[in-house]
Amino acid sequence: MEPIFSIGIESLWDELRHMPAGGVWWVNTDREQDAISLINQTLAAQDKDALVAAIGMGHDLRKIIKLDKEQGPDKIRIFTMPNQNNGLYFFARDLLCSFEPENYLLILLCANNAWQNISVPDLQQWLERTHAWAKYHKCSLLVINPGNNNDKQSSILMSEYRSLFGLASLRYRNDMHLYDVAWWCNEKGISARQQLVLNHHQGRWQLAQQEETSVQPRSDEKRILSNVAVLEGAPPLSEHWTLFDTNEALFEEARSSQAATLIFTLARNNQIDNIARQVHTLRRQRGSGLKIIVRESQASLRATDERLLLGCGANMVIPWNAPLSRCLTLIESVQGQQFNRLVPEDITTLLSMTQPLKLRGFQPWNVFCDAVGNMVNNPLLPADGKGVLVALRPVPGIRVEQALTLCRPNRVGDIVSLGDNRLVMFLSFCRVNDLDTALNHIFPLPTADIFSNRVVWFEDNQIAAELVQMRTLSPEKWAKPLPVTAAGKKIINAEHDGTSWRRIPEPLRLFSKATERTS
Repeated sequence: MEPIFSIGIESLWDELRHMPAGGVWWVNTDREQDAISLINQTLAAQDKDALVAAIGMGHDLRKIIKLDKEQGPDKIRIFTMPNQNNGLYFFARDLLCSFEPENYLLILLCANNAWQNISVPDLQQWLERTHAWAKYHKCSLLVINPGNNNDKQSSILMSEYRSLFGLASLRYRNDMHLYDVAWWCNEKGISARQQLVLNHHQGRWQLAQQEETSVQPRSDEKRILSNVAVLEGAPPLSEHWTLFDTNEALFEEARSSQAATLIFTLARNNQIDNIARQVHTLRRQRGSGLKIIVRESQASLRATDERLLLGCGANMVIPWNAPLSRCLTLIESVQGQQFNRLVPEDITTLLSMTQPLKLRGFQPWNVFCDAVGNMVNNPLLPADGKGVLVALRPVPGIRVEQALTLCRPNRVGDIVSLGDNRLVMFLSFCRVNDLDTALNHIFPLPTADIFSNRVVWFEDNQIAAELVQMRTLSPEKWAKPLPVTAAGKKIINAEHDGTSWRRIPEPLRLFSKATERTS
């Protein structure tokens, strides 16, 4: 009969505790001391005759493992592996050199943030190989992984249910410990999406209160968690509304939700990345039942930012100019919805999808063509929505190099080049109907006064066809920017205040001949 091992949390029902031989289980912890305490409790929970081995990655387990004589197995094999990626890659092979792992419980204590520099494909390959290895040798492997960025790690592992029999996170929040179980599979069946409150007293982990032995999800579909700024000073509209002063407080409360409505507020552009990560974490870890809404309180979102939030798992983004009555109608419209769009497991994929072009300003002709070509051929970007390519020819009397001195792109992804007496610009993720507005922000003078005509391409096939023609231009017809003056001053000393360009006054000091002779 194959052995069944238990994780070291007392009062936990068997569906979330047992680990039969032949599988891999994974527990993330926020703090290293919690990981060390969990490995000690798991060892103490095993029978006297159990076959157990503990492996420390960068840890000396002889100083970490502390068991009473009456607890745990009679014998524990202890191994140490280096805190290096190769130690993980050759983990299974090195163990076989020391003993036969059949019917063993293997506990791997990872180094702090050990997986943060390992790519997602390498992690997936490691899990597949380790799962096959554990199944073949009929042993159980428990991976305890401490780290300060385990939300990202858990989001990546959410899709690895074929290789992991269990995935859970032990988080420390506000003087209490939350045990989030994404899923746990054993001889008792499968349990998923459970959040339990644990007590940690004198090194012992146990449930804060006795839970029902039958695992049943809690329904919170009528509950609405909202940032207080969403209601613009109005009180909660019903007993189902709960208001929070910050998005962070809302995020922490939402981590235990299953089907509630969550409303974040966005007032500044620098909040976008943080809200996107919160939305991505909630959608990946709490499932498709949540209704996640982002309300813009001030004009700060570009089309790419809105696409990023929707790609991270938001059901809806409410624009800043929608009145409160319209906002409440939109919130009501998402009730009962199930989110069915695909959300990538790694948020860096979404960030690269919406921000793939890291160049700005003037680029040589060949660099410009390669950058735009990579943008157009990126399969992660939406079709016919990658940006606008525009060619501008200056009016007679103005050289194209002189026109370039008036070109001041401020956004990353807006690039420009010179060739064949044309100034060619690519405005990433700019809609064609916003082209005039974008050009007015880039040039301090009206474009009709600088350029005699322009040609615009905004569909993928149009841009690709024009790139083919542009690549045939010989280097002799490429142009370079004018050299910077010795004083390093701008040719036109102006700035854009959001609506129009304004000259910046420069102080001038007047000298007379008399003062020059005396000085």
